[in-house]
Amino acid sequence: QRVALVGTSGCGKSTIIQLLERFYDVTSGQLLLDGVDIRQLNIHWVRSRLGLVSQEPVMFDLTIAENIAYGLENVLIEDIINAASRANIHQFIHQLPQGYETKVGLKGTFLSGGEKQRIAIARVLIRQPKVLLLDEATSAMDSHNEHLIQETLEQAQAEDSSRTSLIIAHRLSTVRLCDSICVLDKGHIVESGTHTELIKRRGAYYKILAQNNFQ
Repeated sequence: QRVALVGTSGCGKSTIIQLLERFYDVTSGQLLLDGVDIRQLNIHWVRSRLGLVSQEPVMFDLTIAENIAYGLENVLIEDIINAASRANIHQFIHQLPQGYETKVGLKGTFLSGGEKQRIAIARVLIRQPKVLLLDEATSAMDSHNEHLIQETLEQAQAEDSSRTSLIIAHRLSTVRLCDSICVLDKGHIVESGTHTELIKRRGAYYKILAQNNFQ
């Protein structure tokens, strides 16, 4: 299932993803995964099942290949190239003098925002996570690359029907095709449904669209 989280800035969208990754824990109540309190699960096991791409992806002062395969052992270069191709970054890498052995610099200094996001998406695709967490994952891309990445992510979803995608985005084109859209306000879900259902309700989601908070 593909679930979108929408709402104005500061409503709690990114906080939900940070709680799932256990960057910090809830101070009251529970966060349940398949009915089990997430704090009772091994944190490394939980994170191994999640694939996160954020607005500002973490890049290490390593080669492009090492960044894509980071945290994995004995990864074949063919698998790295396949993931990069699916993330529409292979052609860019291939034309670099050192190709996949190019160092990206501290925090990816030598890469643009869109290039970093596509490398981060390749890093996620090579892991085949059970849950995709996409926090403004295509915000730094032009419309052409964003469209290609959306198709890739839809294909990744189709390849594993049990995979869940949790998507935060400000672009209507990204969220309108999701199976469910949850509208947040001050940390609470105030409305949920498909794009068509929420438009018909003329509630919080409709107001967000009317205020041009979506692009």
